[in-house]
Amino acid sequence: MATPCITQLTFQGEEFPTRVVARFDTPQSSSDGGAVLLKAVDARLDLTARLAACLDDPREPGKVLHETIDLLRQRVFGLGCGYADCNDAARLTHDPIHKLVLGRDPVDGLGLASQPTLSRFENAVGPRELLAMGHVLADTVIELHRWRLRGRARRITIDFDPTDDPTHGQQEFTFFNGHYDTWCYLPVVATVTFNNEPAQYAVVAVLRHGNAPASRGARALFWQLIQKLRTAFPKARLRVRLDGGFATPKLFAFFERHDLEYVVAMASNSRLEKRARRLMGKARMRSKATGQTAHLYGETRYAAKSWKRKRRVIIKAEVVRHPGRDPKNNPRFVVTNLPHTPERVYAIYCERGDMENRLKELHHGLELDRTSCSRFWANQLRMLLTLAAYVLLQDLRRRAAGTTCADAQVSTLRERLIKLAARVERSVRRIVLHLPRHFPWLSAWRHLAQAVGARP
Repeated sequence: MATPCITQLTFQGEEFPTRVVARFDTPQSSSDGGAVLLKAVDARLDLTARLAACLDDPREPGKVLHETIDLLRQRVFGLGCGYADCNDAARLTHDPIHKLVLGRDPVDGLGLASQPTLSRFENAVGPRELLAMGHVLADTVIELHRWRLRGRARRITIDFDPTDDPTHGQQEFTFFNGHYDTWCYLPVVATVTFNNEPAQYAVVAVLRHGNAPASRGARALFWQLIQKLRTAFPKARLRVRLDGGFATPKLFAFFERHDLEYVVAMASNSRLEKRARRLMGKARMRSKATGQTAHLYGETRYAAKSWKRKRRVIIKAEVVRHPGRDPKNNPRFVVTNLPHTPERVYAIYCERGDMENRLKELHHGLELDRTSCSRFWANQLRMLLTLAAYVLLQDLRRRAAGTTCADAQVSTLRERLIKLAARVERSVRRIVLHLPRHFPWLSAWRHLAQAVGARP
């Protein structure tokens, strides 16, 4: 059986032309050589320094071994490299690259903080500090794109979406959610899109109780976000796209009061279905004639009992056909104040579908749902640290335009650019990272390195 003390393993047999020896004898080496790209992006955005400035440190200065900024950076860079848990710290204590990105000597520098130290750090943060960190994250993303677009944007689209975060312990404020059929938290994530660009940039992540309705806290978040966006882009039109959980009269009134364009899905009901009946009949006739799925678009003026006035509702009359199944009626409704044709309005709403990809990246690429601390505020900190790592990776992807990594998911970016074997050599004057001479993404890595400040 292999154990950590075994420094050599041998492969031999018919599958190898000769005996192959694997020796664990290369000092000062790491499998995360590409983490220096994350460090360079962070230096450009000044993100972790600004986040650390939000935090108080109640520890006695003479007894502090790891500064607050080092603990925060260890967690953010670790998340970017795929280490979602504080428990991973034990495996990274003496990794030279991880010491290097914290600004320490990669050979003789102090090792990384332990899991207990990181856990104490996470549990010491309170709501006031978390609020300040949330503002810093939003400001950083918005300032980055204000600089990129020189303050000129015709339209900015805001997407809000809740997502389930299943829990499996005794976390504070976890509740059973009937819609997701599990005990969970229900965080909400917001993204912004500029003009007609395809990219959605994450800007807000807020942890909420497991039984919170989708619209809880939405007006306060929208108010803070639109103030920031209008300050940075005073001439831009702001548009909001939301799913049916946000279709409340208070939110509609808020959007109209603040001159926001909105496209919000609405759950079906008997009155809306009655108004869609004629259009559904035409869609069924078309589907029967073609043998294919058919959809038609229309509109109506509608006011629910809780609404003070009528609003424009777009109707999508769809008949879905699958081989071997009966046709299925699928009427959909969207409330909007946009003046475009019904088909165009519904197409604008459907563009929010890419928000699901952002949530998948956060869940599967960065493990946004690793909220296993017992304290609610500690879990909110974990969510903000995850968002910070995502901001760095999104900017890395943005700078990869024109390369094979331009549209890569977070996990693919990590696999191609971060998980790179490196041997560290230190001299009096410099630190040299010895990277592979041949690896598949060498040209993309060089392009990105120069984009974040490296010189040939």
